[in-house]
Amino acid sequence: MKNALWILLAMVSKLSMSATIAVIDSGVDIEHKDLVTSVWKNIDEVADNGRDEDGNGYQDDVYGWNFAEQNNLVIDRKYIGSFSQDPYLFFEIQGKLFLQEATAAEIKWLREKASDPNFLKEMQIFGNFVHGTHVAGITADGNPNAKILSVKLIPTEVSPLAKKVSKQSQEVSAGQKESIRLRILKAGLAALAKQQMNLLEEIAAYVGSHKADIANGSFGTGFPQAKAITGGLFKVAMGREPSEKEAYDIAKYFLDQLVLSGQKMVDAAPETLFVFASGNDGLDNDIYPASPTNIQSDNVISVAATYKYDFIAPFSNYGIENVDVAAPGMLIHSQIPGNEYLKISGTSQAAPYVANIAGQIKDINSDLTPIEIKKIIMGTVDLKSYLSKKVKSKGIVNMNRAAHAAKLSLSTDIEQAISEARVNVSDVKSSQIKMNYNLNEIIPIPLSPMFK
Repeated sequence: MKNALWILLAMVSKLSMSATIAVIDSGVDIEHKDLVTSVWKNIDEVADNGRDEDGNGYQDDVYGWNFAEQNNLVIDRKYIGSFSQDPYLFFEIQGKLFLQEATAAEIKWLREKASDPNFLKEMQIFGNFVHGTHVAGITADGNPNAKILSVKLIPTEVSPLAKKVSKQSQEVSAGQKESIRLRILKAGLAALAKQQMNLLEEIAAYVGSHKADIANGSFGTGFPQAKAITGGLFKVAMGREPSEKEAYDIAKYFLDQLVLSGQKMVDAAPETLFVFASGNDGLDNDIYPASPTNIQSDNVISVAATYKYDFIAPFSNYGIENVDVAAPGMLIHSQIPGNEYLKISGTSQAAPYVANIAGQIKDINSDLTPIEIKKIIMGTVDLKSYLSKKVKSKGIVNMNRAAHAAKLSLSTDIEQAISEARVNVSDVKSSQIKMNYNLNEIIPIPLSPMFK
């Protein structure tokens, strides 16, 4: 009787734990009315007293830290109310277009705006500003126990990469052999990759030191972005345009270096499960790498996007070797700064859906390690034929089944818990929707870039 009571008390204790979810992004509106109760707070710091009470080197990091500007301002509220209605209308019409509800006039307006440089500039700033809060809202949706640790990596307005070009590449002599110039270019790219990933390693160490259970990363560098960066540097170094093969090879080299250097990032927080968005280029990450989502580790899970439980999103990256699961990521309603809301599409929205599930699993059984949480998420997916050659698990996450497996794991091993959960919890019903969509009309907010 005494042993049974002890087990019951232990289970209640585990159920009362609150998972900490770090949102590594463009900042979180910690004053949003829906998020104030979900905000993580550093109890070892006193707000705005100019001291570093916990001695971690980040002064007054009460709600997290802004690594973009090196201060404790996790959201710059001056942008609230500064945007026109155009970005809001753009996403509204885009959603209607996908659902085949947009009028001819709305479609015409959408296409005109898509080629308006002033609008595109506003959208870039708007996208970066709302991105982090939108992602944070998804991680906490329906999960009252979640605590959001805000880590700002991406500035709202990003400076051009041209100012960061490796000095080595700029100083290459035209008289040198191409093989030497190529070697110097690669050394410069490797150094640039290491520099960028050093920052991510510092961020990982930071979230790890605050015992974040989950870290969502809806940011990254995709193959087209890397190709644009390396193509320009190739021209500087070699004095000519790269061939198609050279452009692919040098972009892949750069991304491989990012992924290689990124291993130190996830190693810096071994008790944290990193959830990464797979990318929004509609490419196979096994052939066209992306970073940091291609980092392979027991404490990393990569996420593709779907429309509900019906089909993979047309913009979503995938990869049977490098992408683990899929999750809903189209027309996702969530919070944005200033007590507002918006429906946005992207793998950026799919990743926090998985982070939300991971947080719920950790809340249920606080003893579970990152690899065990990952096993539960991947082992409880709804198997889908349209994902059989797209993601490693061959399926889309099932929140209820994963939570049920977590509860079973309190009294049995992980494999048995997953097996029983698959029997006890049904697949999520598909809406059976079939859409005729134009990929060019469905434009997700880009993953917040490491490079611009």
